[in-house]
Amino acid sequence: MSLSGGLTGANKIDDSRWEHYRSILTRYKANIDDLPLDSPSPEPGVLLHYISCKPTEGTRAKGTILLIHGFPQTSYQFRRVITPLSDAGYHVLVPDYRGAGESSKPWSGYTKDIMARDLFRLVTEHEGLKDKIHVVGHDIGGMVAHAYATLYPECTASVCWGECPLPGSKLYEETKNTMAMFHFTFHAVPDLPELLIAGKERVYLKHFYDRYAQNPAAISTHDLDVYATAFAQPGAMRAGLNVYRAFEADAAMNNKWVKEKGKCEVRCMNLWGGKSFADEQKSNETSEAFYSSVRYDTVDGSGHWIAEERPREFVEKVVAWIQSS
Repeated sequence: MSLSGGLTGANKIDDSRWEHYRSILTRYKANIDDLPLDSPSPEPGVLLHYISCKPTEGTRAKGTILLIHGFPQTSYQFRRVITPLSDAGYHVLVPDYRGAGESSKPWSGYTKDIMARDLFRLVTEHEGLKDKIHVVGHDIGGMVAHAYATLYPECTASVCWGECPLPGSKLYEETKNTMAMFHFTFHAVPDLPELLIAGKERVYLKHFYDRYAQNPAAISTHDLDVYATAFAQPGAMRAGLNVYRAFEADAAMNNKWVKEKGKCEVRCMNLWGGKSFADEQKSNETSEAFYSSVRYDTVDGSGHWIAEERPREFVEKVVAWIQSS
């Protein structure tokens, strides 16, 4: 089953300008059609799949947007916003971060600084981009986006992240052991979650899509099939859980960065669903502890899965934010 596209009729996605690549970091770049799916990727040669969508021919790109997905999702999360963002004049890069989708699934390397370094190498070495880029992350991708902006402020024009209690923040400490975030604790248990979820990936993922959505119908039966297929791949669920198992190390690192470097100077916007779990005050407390300049915004009528529940509004918010830079 294709992990991108595959929709018909009124829900068809315009992917006519999408180019798919699978790049082995520090080695080479190859078109996905030229590289076997079982290509070995021993560390440090992590293989990342990503989508590149450039503006229409003859249109000069206004800049580059890096979209970073969350869990339990893949680059497919942004299927409805990739082309509209590109139509607004931007070169859009959408990777499956390490361990997800069609990227390789190494045993280690799931602290968010390492995941951010993967994407920085993809942007600078494989795409050869020299100008600053706009980084947009959702959920786990928001944690990676924060690490990217903190590690590479000189290469980041703006950062937009949300729908995540950033490890090390007050919001994270207040919510990590609550029933609403039961999976933070469950996913941290070694080995057992993989055994319990195996063969039941579809049921397990559907729980999250339904529970955290304002409009559960935004993630269709087909979409659920795509995600379930992705996470049923060998090593995929383990990799997704390892992302959570790194949270305490991420928390220590985030607080260490603030202590040693001060607050991040990159312009930051927190973007949340209007019907999501965190209010403006808690979100601002999180971002203001780590950034010098912060804006808070919401997408009305959306739960956690903003790019799928309210794709048009997501694009409008992101483009307006970038153009205000």
